[in-house]
Amino acid sequence: MRILLFLATNLAVLVLVSLVFNLLGFQSILQANGVDLNLTALLVFCALFGFGGSFISLLLSKWMAKRSTGTQIIEQPRNSDEQWLLDTVGSLAGSAGIKMPEVGIFPSDAANAFATGWNRNDALVAVSAGLLRRFQPNEIRAVLAHEIGHVANGDMVTLSLIQGVVNTFVMFIARIIGHTVDRVVFKTERGYGIGYFIVTIVAEIVLGFLASMVVMAFSRWREYRADAAGASLTSSQDMTAALQRLQIEQGQPSELPGELTAFGIRPGKSGLADLLRSHPPLEERIKALQGQ
Repeated sequence: MRILLFLATNLAVLVLVSLVFNLLGFQSILQANGVDLNLTALLVFCALFGFGGSFISLLLSKWMAKRSTGTQIIEQPRNSDEQWLLDTVGSLAGSAGIKMPEVGIFPSDAANAFATGWNRNDALVAVSAGLLRRFQPNEIRAVLAHEIGHVANGDMVTLSLIQGVVNTFVMFIARIIGHTVDRVVFKTERGYGIGYFIVTIVAEIVLGFLASMVVMAFSRWREYRADAAGASLTSSQDMTAALQRLQIEQGQPSELPGELTAFGIRPGKSGLADLLRSHPPLEERIKALQGQ
């Protein structure tokens, strides 16, 4: 399902790019002489791909989240716990000034939660079964407030915008590097040789790795904002208690798919460098809350 979704997303982007290029008259990223770069066409090309993929993924975010995590949406509460969950999310959403999001539970024993959706008034907030079983009601409410904070702050849209900008410039700069190397080193006079494609791919990988540090820096910053929003909607003590509870359970795997890790309440144990982490350490988040 996820492979088919990936292929369908890319096909949609390709169709969009082809349509817009034809409408705007951009047929090539080279000038008419077949030698020099058409920087305007190249920038449009990169922006369409960079923002197109990012926003299509944003529009599909709830659909993908439900299926990749097995989240079951609570339509009609089956027990008092589900009723409490709906009532709590509804109360927090009202306090945050957003419409009631969809509420769901996903089958994971790890304590986690996430929020996603294409805008603040059409969101999904989901918690794991493990979190519901082991956390105290005030801690669960604080976790839900944290996720509502992500929604109210518009983090999903903002992250997509930043990712779109990053994608655009990575593609743009990589192709300029590929074009230059192809002309200077490989001596290709017209059109493109194999050197252009090899160098462009390598440059995209390197630049993409570096650019991801920018995206992750924003992701870490917005965790502090979501914690502050959670503390405002509940209390600093309850938000701190929820994070301290997470510290106790930190040895357990996150069990969130990679594309949802940035919208959870804790990162997975990826072993990546700190600059590539989507979340700051829990110790730093607790210190920030206690310093309010």
